[in-house]
Amino acid sequence: MLRILCLLALLRAVPVFADATLLGSFHWVVSDPNFGGFSAIELTPDGDSFIALTDRGFIAQGKITRHGSAIAGIEVKTLRRLLGPTRAPLADAFSDSEGLAIGPDGTLHISFEGEHGIRSFAAMDQPGSHLIASPTFADFQLNASLEALAIGPDGVLYTVPERSGLAIRPFPVFRLKSGVWDQPFEIPRRGSFLISGADIGPDGRLYILERDFAGIGFRSRVRRFDLDGSGEEVILETRLRTHDNLEGISIWQDADGLRMTLISDDNFRAFQRTEIVEYRLTD
Repeated sequence: MLRILCLLALLRAVPVFADATLLGSFHWVVSDPNFGGFSAIELTPDGDSFIALTDRGFIAQGKITRHGSAIAGIEVKTLRRLLGPTRAPLADAFSDSEGLAIGPDGTLHISFEGEHGIRSFAAMDQPGSHLIASPTFADFQLNASLEALAIGPDGVLYTVPERSGLAIRPFPVFRLKSGVWDQPFEIPRRGSFLISGADIGPDGRLYILERDFAGIGFRSRVRRFDLDGSGEEVILETRLRTHDNLEGISIWQDADGLRMTLISDDNFRAFQRTEIVEYRLTD
C-alpha cells in the first residue's frame, strides 16, 4: 500500500505536457534611447493594443497590426517615465520595474526589484502609490525579487520572485487580497529555469514564464497552474536560442481560442533584440 501511495504522489508531482503552436516572431525596433529592456506586456482583450513595461521605469502603449495570425507592424503611441507619489519621475535606484498587471478598472499594478514591492498607478501618466510590501520581502535576494505579477478578475494580485533562494526550494507565490498579504501556494522548481513573468488568462489559470541562460543564449518555458497551485502543465519549452530573453507574457483569446504573446528584454545590447513572439495554445 505504501508503494502505491508513493507512486500516486509521484504521478501528481509530474507536470502534464500540453501544446503551443508558434504563430510568428516580430523584431520590434524604435529609434528612442529609452526603448528596450522590456520586462512585461499586457494586451487588450481583442489583442489589438498593448501596454509594455521596461526594467528602467518606462512604460509604452501602442497598437499591433496583423496579417492573418502574424504581427506585421507595431505603432508606439506613448513611451513615458513612471512617476513616483510626488509626481517626480522614479529615481533610478527605485525604477527597476519588472511585473505588470492591469486591473478591471484600468489601474496599473507594477512590481519592482530594486525595492521589493508593488506600486499602483491610476493611469500611465499618473503618480504611483507608495510602495506596497510585505515584511517577508526584506529577505529577498538583490536583483532577484518580484519579477512576475498577475491579477485575477476579482482584483487579487499574485507575485513571484525570480529566485527562491535555493535550487531545491520552490518559488513562493505571494497574494495581495483586500490589502492583506499571504502565501497561498508554491511553484515547484524544475531544472535550472528561473521566473521571468506571469499572467492569469481568460481561462482563470496562472501562466508562469521562465527562462534559463546557458552562456550563449536563452531557453524559455511556460507552465500553467490552477489558482491553488495544482494542475501543473508545461505548455512550452524551447531549445536554446529559439528566442531571445523572453520576460513578459500576456494570455488572451480570439475567435480561435487562447493566444500567448511574449516579449523579450534586449538588455540594451546591440547583439540582442526586442522580440515579440506569439503562440496558439491548446486548451
